[in-house]
Amino acid sequence: MSWTPEWKRAELNPRDLGTRRRGRGGRGSSWNGPSNHQGPRATDSNEPPLCFRLKNDVVGIVIGRGGSKIKELQHLTNTKIQIKRGDSESEVKIFGGKDKKENAKKAIETLIKKQESYNSESNVDNTTPQTPVERDLSTDDIVRQARPLIDWDHVKAEVEEWKKKKWADLPPIKKNFYIESKATSSMSQVQSDNWRKENFNIMCDDLKDGGKRPIPNPTCDFKDAFQNCPELLKSIEKAGFKKPTPIQSQAWPVVLQGIDLIGIAQTGTGKTLSYLLPGLIHLDSQPVPKEERNGPGMLVLTPTRELALQVEAECSKYSYKDLKSICVYGGGNRKGQIEGIINGVDIIIATPGRLNDLQMNNFVNLRSITYLVLDEADKMLDLGFEHQIMKILLDVRPDRQTVMTSATWPDAVRHLAHSYLKEPMLVYVGTLDLVAVNTVKQNVIVTTEKEKRTIFQDFLHDLSPNDKVIVFVGRKLTVDDLSSDLGIQGMPVQSLHGNREQRDREEALEDFKSGKVRILITTDVASRGLDVNDITHVYNYDFPRNIEEYIHRVGRTGRAGKTGISVTLLTSHDWKFASELIKILERANESVPEELEVMAEQYQLHQQERNTGRWSRKYGGKPKEFY
Repeated sequence: MSWTPEWKRAELNPRDLGTRRRGRGGRGSSWNGPSNHQGPRATDSNEPPLCFRLKNDVVGIVIGRGGSKIKELQHLTNTKIQIKRGDSESEVKIFGGKDKKENAKKAIETLIKKQESYNSESNVDNTTPQTPVERDLSTDDIVRQARPLIDWDHVKAEVEEWKKKKWADLPPIKKNFYIESKATSSMSQVQSDNWRKENFNIMCDDLKDGGKRPIPNPTCDFKDAFQNCPELLKSIEKAGFKKPTPIQSQAWPVVLQGIDLIGIAQTGTGKTLSYLLPGLIHLDSQPVPKEERNGPGMLVLTPTRELALQVEAECSKYSYKDLKSICVYGGGNRKGQIEGIINGVDIIIATPGRLNDLQMNNFVNLRSITYLVLDEADKMLDLGFEHQIMKILLDVRPDRQTVMTSATWPDAVRHLAHSYLKEPMLVYVGTLDLVAVNTVKQNVIVTTEKEKRTIFQDFLHDLSPNDKVIVFVGRKLTVDDLSSDLGIQGMPVQSLHGNREQRDREEALEDFKSGKVRILITTDVASRGLDVNDITHVYNYDFPRNIEEYIHRVGRTGRAGKTGISVTLLTSHDWKFASELIKILERANESVPEELEVMAEQYQLHQQERNTGRWSRKYGGKPKEFY
């Protein structure tokens, strides 16, 4: 049975139910405690109150800021304290038992003496007449000054001590499994540099403070990286791959040495296998057998369920030493996911939202994670998952090995890497400037909102029977609208967006992959993680929210050594992206439409005039329509 204070159990006096604070100054005003808390009632209704008087200049000490002090006094002494202010003095009435009233009075007197003693020691000048409000404010300032300063060094030391205790019982971890092949070790510095330059200009950097570590030579063949893993080589051979992609060749020697990695490469360049295959070796080679780890050893965080399912499919394809994996994502069978984790898994591929849900409800143990992957980190940040990622990583052991992949390198991703990776190496393919894949022919059409539908219909009519097109739009409503119109016209089409049930989304993707339908209309949920290699066209019906997403959309075609075509519609609403889009077209040696250059010039002029406080009347205060 929980304890209830005596004054809570006492019968309420009906006359006190409507009592409110009626002001702080003037004759007859009174204080009965905070307006939402009437304080304790007298335990003996026949017991007269204990009355005494106080000078008005000390009343603020008794009341406290916002009534906090008088509320505390009432609670500690189990009494009710009422203060009625006069011209120079205030009358104090204390209701309650005899002993309780005396204790309350002594507490008030002690409080005043302590404050007066502090005032005299601090040489506080109280001779200037003050209004009641000023008196309370000065009292609050004194109380605030009396609080001891926080010793932040001591706080930090306690936090570090707490961390040591939290992770004191961790089992040992092993990270370095790399044995350099003869072919790799025989490469000279000049040969390595030439190879990187010839393979999409791979750039490497060591982000360790102090002395820099040597950048490892690339592994130009699968055997160079996995010569001691024949089972893994058989799986790779079965998948039909001839040689590693550039990001894989340079990333594998880094990750296999146990070094944290930041891998920056365009979509569709093989980033998944760059971290997945070393992760399988990492799990199998730990000193603690997997049966004794009490949880999974590898965690892959992805921004979307589609990408999570793709990674899980890759993980199953390269099955190694009976390592079990599970895919955890929102919209899936939560009960089934929980049962799968409880039954025992080695690898968790998850979206941050669902994993954080299971973490908060103690359905998953993350202390056993020794290999962490943040896949498509820029997209996870763009979708607002940073807080969930922070909560998840609080329960992952700090001495883990971490791999982060991204298609772009904005400031937010740099901050994330600095926070959660330790002395990483950076490997990026191509350039840190935004560049679309060079296997895609980019076409840009400057138009109006009214003309979009007509241009789109003309595009669909010109498609050949073997073409497969993915259409990106900005809103879910537009997805439903376009797919409905095409369905009425008898065109086989599927749609995909976040409001659709997971079963419907999987069906739409399967129909598109198998070729049952050759047109998929979607939002940006399919801009990453869509593993379909025979897409011939990407159609940007609406321009994306940022220029980085444009790169990901275009990257859905021109994959696996094939070529593709992208068509992008731009209206006056998108004019702020014109300059960046021109740079991307020029880097890819594409022709730049004259209308796009005009749009970029008009936006720059608009920005200049806006910054100087003069908006040109030439276009009526809004962007010009281009077509």
